Amino acid sequence: MSWSLALPLVLVGIAWLQELLDTILFGGQWNLPLGPGTPWWSVFTAPFSHSGFGHLLTNTVVFLPLSYLVISQGMRSYLAVWIGVIAVEIPIWLLWPAGSHGLSGMVYGLLGFLLLLGLLERRLITLGLSVLALSLYGSALIGLLPWASPPGVSWIGHAGGFTGGVLAAVITARPKN
Repeated sequence: MSWSLALPLVLVGIAWLQELLDTILFGGQWNLPLGPGTPWWSVFTAPFSHSGFGHLLTNTVVFLPLSYLVISQGMRSYLAVWIGVIAVEIPIWLLWPAGSHGLSGMVYGLLGFLLLLGLLERRLITLGLSVLALSLYGSALIGLLPWASPPGVSWIGHAGGFTGGVLAAVITARPKN
C-alpha cells in the first residue's frame, strides 16, 4: 500500500486509538481539545480527540472519502490542507472562549479545498471533484453557521477548518493555461 493511501487510514487509526484508550482507561475523560487555557500542542491533538465513538464514527465516514479526493490531487495538496487548517486554528485557540475537538475541522478543510479548487483551476478533473464534493457533502455547509449548529458543536472549528482548506486551495491551485 502506498503512503498516500495509508496516511488517511493511519490518521483515523490514531483518532480511534485515542478514543479507545480514553474509553477504557479514562472513562471518557481524556479529551485533548483545542481551547482556552490548553497547551499550544492542543492545536495538533484536537483533531484526534472526540467526545465518543459516535462523534468519531461520523467524522471518520466523511474524513476518509474527502481525504482520498484531495489526495487524488497529490500529497502536496493534502499536506497543504492540514497545514492550512492548523494555521487557522491557532488564532481560534488563542482567542476563542470555547474549546473544540474532532476531525470535523479537518473535514471542513478538505471540503473547502475541494469546493474552491475546481473554480480556481478550471480543469475538468478539479471541476468534477468540486461538483462531486458539493453533491455528496454540500449539506454539511450549514454547519458553518453559528445559528444552525446544535449546542455543543463548534461551528467556529468548522469555519476555521473550511477557511484553512480554502487558503490551501488558493496557495496550491494550478490555474488552467
